[in-house]
Amino acid sequence: MAGYIYKRVLLKISGEALKGGNDFGYQAEAVREIVEKIRHIVDRGMEVALVCGAGNIWRGANGAGDGMDRVTADHMGMLATIMNGLCLRDAFTAAGLAAEVFSAIPVGAVARTFDRLEAIRAMEAGKIVIFAGGTGSPFFTTDTTAALRALETDCEAVLKATKVDGVYSADPFKDPQAERFPAISFAEAINRRLKVMDSTAFSMCSDNGLPIIVFNFSDPESLEMVLCGNTDRASIVS
Repeated sequence: MAGYIYKRVLLKISGEALKGGNDFGYQAEAVREIVEKIRHIVDRGMEVALVCGAGNIWRGANGAGDGMDRVTADHMGMLATIMNGLCLRDAFTAAGLAAEVFSAIPVGAVARTFDRLEAIRAMEAGKIVIFAGGTGSPFFTTDTTAALRALETDCEAVLKATKVDGVYSADPFKDPQAERFPAISFAEAINRRLKVMDSTAFSMCSDNGLPIIVFNFSDPESLEMVLCGNTDRASIVS
């Protein structure tokens, strides 16, 4: 399998990855780039699950910060992730790749309701599985969704796609002295309050021995390197 050390992974991407240079929504070229990167690894036998954030459409925390009821704001965010899931499924289908959207919220007319065994069977059949609708409950982020679904579907790692080549002590775009950690433990990441994934996701992965690998999704070689076990351009949290 192309020298890959994993058979099945969950890829967590941000909603912002879909909007490219746009202020909001979707940019066709940005979506195509995501599809091609995932096509490359699926064609080589990788089983892929995908969780996408909703920051290109809506952020529940922002809505709550503006006075909206938090539960309502989070429900809106869950619906936004379903929209992103449908966008990605359409793009994968147009590229000749089989994909399924499994939603935590029943929306039978547009996506399948999440079922663990059906999702696993879909991945075993070579389909790209997109998990949408968050966990189905408010107060949980899509980071937590990624950790939960990865554990439920026996993924071997969570790959967190970001704009930087790993975990840093501070935002490297704002602090030129920020230190990069090639590897870091869950305990240290939590103690340092590093904002890679939320603490719930960290705890779930830590408790179950599921590594998180943080890499720069914009780097055309980084995803392939990570899957082959090379984390020179990434950080592993374990």
